[in-house]
Amino acid sequence: MPSVPDPIRTDESGGAAPDVRSLLRGLDRKSWWQWWNAILVITLLTGTIVVLSLPKTFPVDDPNFQAQLMVAVRGLLGLVLIFNVYTLYQQHLLKRLRDHLAGQIEVAAAQKVRAEALYELAILDPLTGLFNRRHCEERLRAEMVRSERHGIPLIAILFDLDNLKQINDQFGHGAGDVVLKEFGRRLGRATRGSDFAVRLGGDEFVVVLPECPPEKTELVLARLGPFGVELKGQKILVDSSAGWAQYQPGDSMEQLLARADEALYAQKAARHLDKRNEVLARS
Repeated sequence: MPSVPDPIRTDESGGAAPDVRSLLRGLDRKSWWQWWNAILVITLLTGTIVVLSLPKTFPVDDPNFQAQLMVAVRGLLGLVLIFNVYTLYQQHLLKRLRDHLAGQIEVAAAQKVRAEALYELAILDPLTGLFNRRHCEERLRAEMVRSERHGIPLIAILFDLDNLKQINDQFGHGAGDVVLKEFGRRLGRATRGSDFAVRLGGDEFVVVLPECPPEKTELVLARLGPFGVELKGQKILVDSSAGWAQYQPGDSMEQLLARADEALYAQKAARHLDKRNEVLARS
């Protein structure tokens, strides 16, 4: 599935937003700068205390001893005060940067949710959750190119539901939607992760099977037999017809699907003939 565009670089008005990664790097640099300043000041304070503690630093008989000691202590206190003020200022700047960064992340998260929702609307059928016709055309063309380039098999299976019109007429279109959803769910469960199932429209579906040998197609069809749906207290049996075709080098998408469609209608015709013969036999 194509990746969703990254929304971090745009703000809600559609303009460019600050790069969150650069903000994180700036925050990291400021944090390291503050740590190194703290280490430097602590080293200076430690050195000053060591110097003041040495007995020969200020001779006791020196008349200026008291004055020099007071100057040293005041300088030490001034250094501590300056460092504390600077630390508070840096913490204020870091808090502003964190708040700004949190706002950018919230905007990015909201835009990612919107982008994913729009992306799903663009490629998914809203009723069944399967891929839609437009995505099918793009993906199928890509798989056909890959099949021809690497010589790997590619199968397309077309389905349509046999009695959806009768269900709609008898129970209403809401009941028909229930049937379509259930068939879409079963179609998704019957395929592999590399396959993709599509609702073309109405009661028509297609499953594309990349790298699937023709003999394996029957395994997929076997998982999609008749199924029952509860409608207004009645259990209705729903069946589908299917036809498949294998991609041949040089095929267009239309040619591949047309062959699958011919196989589908051949199966429908055979079923109608079987039912007619059955009715005649009973009569």
